[in-house]
Amino acid sequence: MALDNALRAQTLAEALPHIQKYSGKTILIKYGGNAMQNDELKRLVMGDIVLLSMIGIRVVVVHGGGPEISDMLSRTGKKSEFVDGLRVTDGETMDIVQMVLSGKVNKDLVNLAENAGGRAIGISGVDGRMIKARQKDQRLGQVGEITDVNVKPITDMLDMGYIPIVSTVGCDAQGNIYNINADTAAARIAGALGAESMLTMTDIAGLLRDKDDPATLMSRVSVSEVPQLIGEGIISGGMIPKIQCCVEAIRRGVSKVFIIDGRVPHSMLMELLTDAGLGTMFTA
Repeated sequence: MALDNALRAQTLAEALPHIQKYSGKTILIKYGGNAMQNDELKRLVMGDIVLLSMIGIRVVVVHGGGPEISDMLSRTGKKSEFVDGLRVTDGETMDIVQMVLSGKVNKDLVNLAENAGGRAIGISGVDGRMIKARQKDQRLGQVGEITDVNVKPITDMLDMGYIPIVSTVGCDAQGNIYNINADTAAARIAGALGAESMLTMTDIAGLLRDKDDPATLMSRVSVSEVPQLIGEGIISGGMIPKIQCCVEAIRRGVSKVFIIDGRVPHSMLMELLTDAGLGTMFTA
């Protein structure tokens, strides 16, 4: 027992300089749909976010919800279609996307944060015209390409002590609603906020030199290395757009971007508040 207590004390002492580094700074957590499938893990993640908020870090959550959208479409008899990794979104699908993302998924996360003792408010990119968009490609229907980001609703909430939890639905000046890729939205919002760090929580350990060998995890990558890693096939398939969003965030002024495994309990705390870290860190 004494050994356990000593280890706990050592862990807290190790966290202190990291807490000092991030206190008063903004970090953005991009919480991916594929990392949100386990209810217990979701509860732990939102508890960790509340902890970060309570030690003085200004935390913003941007979330996806692809699996939940696919499940609801399936229940209504609609088949999910994708082009270049993006969901084809007709009018009926857009209604379901908005209902699932801004309704169920968003409010479930708000509820979990509140249950953990935090103060959270859920909003969508439509609120305050926060995410302005236009149609990305006619083949994709109501999939949006971001034209502008207004983060004042987010900073207002942060200033009032709330954790903003953002669903990635956007709109244009005419009021048309668009489905926005959550990784893209997270990068743009993090840049506009001048965030110190962005964490992308997903269902992989990070960037691996050999995708079948967890021991080949690359703990640190410079954005200048990314084109070569794509050329070598180390970054491929669905990882390409995800990592391009990490690069985009860095280019927009975010100091560090992390890809971490959201399936690992307390992975966020291990990455931010320990010396060893956990996933892959991207820097300029």
